[in-house]
Amino acid sequence: MSEQPQSVPRSYVVRTMGCQMNDHDSERISGLLEADGLVRAESESDADVVVLNTCCIRENADNKLYGNLGHLKTWKGKKEGRQIVVSGCLAQKDQELVAQKAAHVDVVMGTHNVHRAAELLEESKSSDVPITEILAEAVIDDHAMFPSALPARRETSYNAWLTIQIGCDNNCAFCIVPAVRGAEISRPYADIIAEAKQLATDGVTEVTLLGQNVNSYGRDLQLAARQSGETDAKLRPLFSQLLRDVGAVDGIRRVRFTSPHPKDMRPDTFAAMAETPQVCEHLHYPLQSGSDRILALMHRGYTGARYLERLGQARAAIDDLAVSTDIIVGFPGETDDDFERTLEVAAAAEYDYAYTFIFSPRPGTEAAGMEADFVDPDVASERFQRLRIVVERSALLKHEARVGRVEEVLVEGPSKRDPSVISGRTRQNKLVHFTPPRPLRTGSYAAVRVVRAAPHFLTGDFVDFIAEPSHKLRIPVSAL
Repeated sequence: MSEQPQSVPRSYVVRTMGCQMNDHDSERISGLLEADGLVRAESESDADVVVLNTCCIRENADNKLYGNLGHLKTWKGKKEGRQIVVSGCLAQKDQELVAQKAAHVDVVMGTHNVHRAAELLEESKSSDVPITEILAEAVIDDHAMFPSALPARRETSYNAWLTIQIGCDNNCAFCIVPAVRGAEISRPYADIIAEAKQLATDGVTEVTLLGQNVNSYGRDLQLAARQSGETDAKLRPLFSQLLRDVGAVDGIRRVRFTSPHPKDMRPDTFAAMAETPQVCEHLHYPLQSGSDRILALMHRGYTGARYLERLGQARAAIDDLAVSTDIIVGFPGETDDDFERTLEVAAAAEYDYAYTFIFSPRPGTEAAGMEADFVDPDVASERFQRLRIVVERSALLKHEARVGRVEEVLVEGPSKRDPSVISGRTRQNKLVHFTPPRPLRTGSYAAVRVVRAAPHFLTGDFVDFIAEPSHKLRIPVSAL
């Protein structure tokens, strides 16, 4: 009796554009597809399904998407049964436009229905036209609403995103997030702690609490409790307690969070960071501009002086704190004087590193309509270079101060430039390159003495081995 040939499972590739929230959504899309029987492909040429998880932060995001879709039209025609999914923020914003411009797409879905990825893909098999499902707001279902509640295919086994909140209630003039992610909704507290415990059981040792405005976590939960008649519900900060409780989960060695908003930062958060050993000594603290006038136009809710005051409080409370930031150069109406204020605040803040951007209008935002006040591109570019010099100067000084110190490093794997060199991260989120005396598994912890400093990384010598990774090795299974 001859054996029946085994069917080859369909395969997929997810291409992610944009922020950490998109990265996390992509992990969940991958997890859902794998739960539905698909396997991950190494490249598009090997895949049956390609998912483009889009971002609309940049002005040319749509050009990039439709360029990719043009390429995928040829890809799709080479093999029967191939499917294309467009998801994420640009899909949420443009809605029906994606299918109109690229009729060869099979599924268009927005930011609020990640949980429907596998179902929509299956439904599209029997449809002659693209299936477009763009929900106006998050489904009020704890399992579906928060990406972390869904199956995941994480890119790494030793660290993980942990969603605590979706959406945003701020109205920053340059930001499209409220339009494509919706209103701020906090995840139930107990669910977050339960997932942290499960991640630790799975061998994850580093978690990053993820949200658009993490330090306002729980505000909506408390307001809802009071409105429902719970007279003892207090409007007290919940984020600081969340840091403490996630840090207390057995097996979690490091807790990070991104991104907070300066206007909502409170001393209780600094105290929680200082008093919880697992919370890393790193604060990402977005400035955007140092000019009070530009900050007001941006609707940021703080001044340069207030920003620096809170930063001073953080450094006074937390030993060895590293600080990073986001800064936009050339916001509409920015004058030479406004930019000088940004240089002054950036210099005073003494950042360890910064993500700096030249303003580009995001269609659908208030700032995109300020064409009359757009800054000349050459002027913006010159300002950008001046800011980079200030930021890199402080970054190098911060790094040089660490030479001779022994740092705890979480191993991320071989260096991209030299496979014989290992790269890892300190608690302050600094990249360190070193050569160990023996191979180290990704997710290990090692003690490394810093011997050289550069603006964007450190070089060190291996000192000692601290801990083995606690996650299980992934062993590929081949059909016999």
